[in-house]
Amino acid sequence: MATLRDRIGYDAGTTDLEGAIETAGIHGIRYLNFNADIGPNHLDLWDDKRIENIKAQAVSKKIELCLHTASSVNVAEFSPLVSSAVDEYLKANIDLSARLDGYGVVVHAGYHFNTEVIARRDAAVERLKRSVEYAEQKNQILLLENLNFEPNDAEVHYMAHTIEETSFYLNAIESPNLVWSFTVNHANLVPEGIEGFFSHFGVDRIWEVRLADNLGDKEIHMNPGEGNIDFESVFRMIESAGYSKFYSMNFGSVPDRIAARDIFATYEV
Repeated sequence: MATLRDRIGYDAGTTDLEGAIETAGIHGIRYLNFNADIGPNHLDLWDDKRIENIKAQAVSKKIELCLHTASSVNVAEFSPLVSSAVDEYLKANIDLSARLDGYGVVVHAGYHFNTEVIARRDAAVERLKRSVEYAEQKNQILLLENLNFEPNDAEVHYMAHTIEETSFYLNAIESPNLVWSFTVNHANLVPEGIEGFFSHFGVDRIWEVRLADNLGDKEIHMNPGEGNIDFESVFRMIESAGYSKFYSMNFGSVPDRIAARDIFATYEV
């Protein structure tokens, strides 16, 4: 059985995946998120040779891959032409994850501009339904991330940032291929808090727990200890409930993450 330390990985973002796997392997990291929107991981830059090389590299380092789509792509889009492009964007990410033998893709519920909220919500649900059906065909899991609160006077607001909103999407799509990416630092920004989210949803549908610190007032990815999140309590709450999948650190530099993992690993129950 994998130890807690083995299950704590990180989000490599847009760093070239070959380099990210090599670095992760040096530090004994077994789980990597990555993004394919820009830079060396751009969706257009994946020929068969590169795919096979990365698959072999990941296997040799015992690293599992999960693709993380950009929250800036509006899954709640309903405008002509642009709407179809969002569908194709999600399909392309699912295809890439499948080609790399990754197990899943982190997705989002989109955002609104304080108008047409219901129409955008409904567009997002229908798009996610289509994407889940496609993921089922490709043997991929979609991980819906609870996103962050924006100030009330902000023009843009992410959907699925509260328990009520996140529940709406997870309940609307009954498929084992749609699961939850529990982002604790986002949960820390709303009144329900981290414990409230976890108490409501429980452990069964979580496939990834995303980690960063903040002060509970705005979206900023601080190193653990720089904000007000009690990570020991978070880990003990989740682990004692029987959670056995992955954690993904999303803060600071690689050395910051490795140092944090050493501390997190001591919270094993």
